[in-house]
Amino acid sequence: MNKIITMKKLKNYLLIAISIVAFSSCTITTPVLVTDNVVGEKTGVAEVKVFLGIFGPLNKDISIKKAAENGKITEIGSVDYAYRIGLFKSEYKTIVTGR
Repeated sequence: MNKIITMKKLKNYLLIAISIVAFSSCTITTPVLVTDNVVGEKTGVAEVKVFLGIFGPLNKDISIKKAAENGKITEIGSVDYAYRIGLFKSEYKTIVTGR
């Protein structure tokens, strides 16, 4: 009887541990470029999402130019790269601020 209860507890703990690993992620934001221009109020983002490390658009443009175009920015103040890496899905972003 004691072994059955222990096995059930072990199974539950293992299920919880696997769930935590599967749904956890790591986010890193790195400054890339800072200019003498005013940072401004506009923000432009270019991003791509990749599933299982291989399934994603292969020709997706996440350049600084594309992020500036998305935010209608003509004078770039700063550029950041952001990475969010998970077990099943990863996201890569270029973030541009300026005027």
